[in-house]
Amino acid sequence: MKAVLFDLDGILTDTANYHYQAWKALGAELGIEIDEAFNEQLKGVSRTDSLALILAKDGLEGNFSNAEKEALATKKNDVYKKMIEQMSAADILPGIKTLLSDLKAKGILLGLASASQNGPNILEKLGLKDFFDTIVDPTKLAAGKPHPEIFETGAKQLNVSVQECIGIEDAAAGVQSINSAGMAAVAVGDKTTLRAAAKVVASTNELTADLLTAVWAESVEVY
Repeated sequence: MKAVLFDLDGILTDTANYHYQAWKALGAELGIEIDEAFNEQLKGVSRTDSLALILAKDGLEGNFSNAEKEALATKKNDVYKKMIEQMSAADILPGIKTLLSDLKAKGILLGLASASQNGPNILEKLGLKDFFDTIVDPTKLAAGKPHPEIFETGAKQLNVSVQECIGIEDAAAGVQSINSAGMAAVAVGDKTTLRAAAKVVASTNELTADLLTAVWAESVEVY
């Protein structure tokens, strides 16, 4: 194992509720109700694709031009950015800083593979940016998760093969993205929802360098 590629939301920190509240506010303006159950579909999905799902929910996707859709997505993001302005190291999820430190001590390369365009800014606020050797820019990708491009790009930017990487996610779309890239997937969350992952843990506190190495070794044997 030469590299680990991390999702952001739900893995390094939890901004999922901020996204939910921002989409819910935009939905209310458009007359579209967004509840927590529907919001599950938006996890790990890009801003543009999330808006498409929201508009399609009430059959409104044809009511807006591309420019208007872009403006709506930007409006949501402006609300979200205000919400995350106060984030700090206190918002790092349990066990994550130790995990990053241990991986770096072992010489493992670290990359961020998040659909969030705010990833670099959030890493700065958390005080974690220096741990990462590369950050994939989602705006330069042709396809979002569950397409494998983001994880394939992360491996390429780190100059390692996909078989030398582990991907960590908390969303089914993200796990599918990792698997499709040919990497072993470790997931945090519900075992049923994330059953396609090679390993599922209930909490970020269970993520350790030894666990990731073991999962990677098993995946190499399988392949």
